[in-house]
Amino acid sequence: MEHFTIATVAEESADFRRVLWTGEHTQLVIMTIPVDGEIGEEVHDVDQILTFVSGTGKAKVGGQEKNVAQGDLVVVPAGKKHNFLNTGVNPLVLYTVYGPPEHADKAVHKTKEEADALEEAGKDEPPTD
Repeated sequence: MEHFTIATVAEESADFRRVLWTGEHTQLVIMTIPVDGEIGEEVHDVDQILTFVSGTGKAKVGGQEKNVAQGDLVVVPAGKKHNFLNTGVNPLVLYTVYGPPEHADKAVHKTKEEADALEEAGKDEPPTD
């Protein structure tokens, strides 16, 4: 059994993205978006659910915008353009579930730049088994 005290685990990670668990149909990832940072505008072929642990930000999904803070949850359906921006004075910390998995199992990306480079190089692909 995998067990996480998810808010604590997410708060303790300074990594931009860290994959905690990958299953056949879903994937659990924690993220820390630095002050003035963002995830970056993107579109996935998978569904995504993001839950915010701390900080404040702005969610942009499918042309709509909403402020987000601790305890908020945002659903991003597959195919929707989206971005999440840190608008606060502290890191924006969240955990997200992808269905099916979106990233390489156990991937750790210290920064957004590292994450983007690995994705572009094809080195952040989800398992195919």
